[in-house]
Amino acid sequence: MNRAQLISEIKKKRSFLCVGLDTDIRKIPKFLLSNEDPVAEFNKRIIEATHEYCIAYKPNLAFYEAEGVNGMRSLEKTMKYIPSGLFTIADAKRGDIGNTSAMYARAFFEHYNFDSVTVAPYMGSDSVKPFLGFENKWVIVLALTSNEGAFDFQFVESSTGEKLYEKVIGKCNTWGDENQIMYVVGATKAESLKNIRAVAPASFLLVPGVGAQGGSLSDVAKFGMNKDCGLLVNASRSILYASSGEDFADAARAEAKKLRDEMDVLLQAAGL
Repeated sequence: MNRAQLISEIKKKRSFLCVGLDTDIRKIPKFLLSNEDPVAEFNKRIIEATHEYCIAYKPNLAFYEAEGVNGMRSLEKTMKYIPSGLFTIADAKRGDIGNTSAMYARAFFEHYNFDSVTVAPYMGSDSVKPFLGFENKWVIVLALTSNEGAFDFQFVESSTGEKLYEKVIGKCNTWGDENQIMYVVGATKAESLKNIRAVAPASFLLVPGVGAQGGSLSDVAKFGMNKDCGLLVNASRSILYASSGEDFADAARAEAKKLRDEMDVLLQAAGL
């Protein structure tokens, strides 16, 4: 999916919601456990219930890798359940030297056919550039994350006062443009979006942390929205586990609609 198509979907659906498929077999409703593939069945019902209100899905690879071969089969099925026209994100957080990165790129872009993959940039250009040679595919670089440990390194300042996350974004901007690279920015660091927009005014930002982690959607829009919206706001647990009963899909749908309706208001306020 290219940039123009992504922006078109946001405007058409009046949404910039990404549903995170962090599907934990220990948390899904118990009645699904008798299914041949409980994780895939759970994801199928979540996707059927929410696709009207979101523009993207983001499977978190750790939750599938933890189940070994069966988990990866669940992931392959899940990718087939996602309707065409929706943006897909492999939340894999890969980051390695060139040869290995090239193989990761093949895995996610060619085998699984994801539109994008999250990448850790701290081994430098070798970690990022191998993902940039695929048409209409995206690299989503970890820039400023929502966890408490983000303060260990990401806010360290240089002698000129430049924070490390700002340095990372500035450097990545020399490897690719806003048609290839997005950045992860945690919703719990919403005010830092002002600094990020100074460095990456046109880039799309993937923003986790709204919902169960307590990030403010209105603050994210206030500080991070640009003329194209430029945001993919992720919600995972608040949608997936809105109910633990047989009505889990209906509860997920209601939560996704609630977020979409809030996003519609924010888009209107921004003139989009």
